[in-house]
Amino acid sequence: MKTMKFATLSFTVLLCSTIALAQHGHAGGMGVGAGSGMGNGDAAAHGSASADHAIGNGSSGTLASAHGKTVNNILNNNTQLADKISKLTNEPATTACANFKNLGQCVAAAHVAKNLGITFDCLKDDMLGVAPTNATSCPAGTGTKGTLSLGKSIQALEPSVDSGAASKKGQSQAAQDLKGA
Repeated sequence: MKTMKFATLSFTVLLCSTIALAQHGHAGGMGVGAGSGMGNGDAAAHGSASADHAIGNGSSGTLASAHGKTVNNILNNNTQLADKISKLTNEPATTACANFKNLGQCVAAAHVAKNLGITFDCLKDDMLGVAPTNATSCPAGTGTKGTLSLGKSIQALEPSVDSGAASKKGQSQAAQDLKGA
């Protein structure tokens, strides 16, 4: 009887742990909610649990929250957030956030670009692994290394900056912006 109870308890703990880890979203190094490791300046890429739930972790770029809203739906319904993103990026929020894995990545990248005085589009292109539309405005090699986490993109564009601290600050600012989203 004790063995059966222990086995049932062990199975329950394993099942709950698996579900909790699956919700955390560890897909290949894409910024908020998808960090690639602890000792390389990307520790902040994991984001907070509340930010992960507020911004979602959908891999298709269409999932923006646990409630199944798209990024565009959230931005269209939350003009305050959309205006903030537009001010940070100097472009419409829906354009700025297009192709990001989730809204949190976009907002964090927007804050980091503004904080460091770097071009948002260059940072976005590096994170998404896309060649820049205006190659002369971005450093050589931007977008050519595949998809990069926020921290690795910061390192690539501004090697003299503490990418871990810059990433953490941007993600903290994004989490604050997304609390009501």
